[in-house]
Amino acid sequence: MWNGEQLDLDAYLTRVGFRPDPDADAITTLRGLHRAHLRSIPFENADIGLGVPIALDVPALQDKLVRRRRGGYCYEQNLLFAAVLERFGYQVTALAARVLLGRGGDIPRTHALLRVDRKWLADVGFGGGGLLTPLPLLQDAFEQQGDWSFRLDLDGAVWTLSSYQSGDWVPLYDFTEDPRTRADFEILNYYLSTHPSSAFVGRLLVQRTDENARYALTGDQLTVATPADGPRKRVLTPDELATALRDDFGLELPTATG
Repeated sequence: MWNGEQLDLDAYLTRVGFRPDPDADAITTLRGLHRAHLRSIPFENADIGLGVPIALDVPALQDKLVRRRRGGYCYEQNLLFAAVLERFGYQVTALAARVLLGRGGDIPRTHALLRVDRKWLADVGFGGGGLLTPLPLLQDAFEQQGDWSFRLDLDGAVWTLSSYQSGDWVPLYDFTEDPRTRADFEILNYYLSTHPSSAFVGRLLVQRTDENARYALTGDQLTVATPADGPRKRVLTPDELATALRDDFGLELPTATG
């Protein structure tokens, strides 16, 4: 379903620096792939700012994220990862989430995420605030990942993923287990990458999380946050911005995007 046969798996594994252990069990390999992907391929929307169409087929994703060593946003990241997992023999179902982060009201389900082998939540495309490794898809699942803590709550058919930040549990997103297809994401992708009201249009967004901190660029503002402290923000000069993109996010973007 995710066209894993079109993937150059060796090139992907080189890109993320992951060497599979043939003796490892399925969850150890899944966790290793998830962390390696997040460590190597940042969340970014620079092509949207440049008006470059966002393609979601596997050859285009591999060309951009692997060969050209770029990043991408949730559809690009998780659809590439779905193809990778398919090649490893996992059963992958795509789901759609409603991003919360303190928002209320009528919010559409626009975030792509993955259910793996019907029992793991995987998501390499949430940007600066998401999981470092897959989380068991179980009521009240809790896990410490580096300095970050995550939990899953289930209310009826709706799951909510939350992260512990500055003394409070912050809901990140909620979702159901209704399967989504590439065609579903093509429609959402077109809207989010072109509509003037989209949060991804009109400003540069680059994000990365490691075990200790979250780094986010919004335009020329760099934000660094840890689980214990509130976010620390500063505005970067053009030279500092280029340095941060290269050193903090591993990116050489085709041109400056404001």
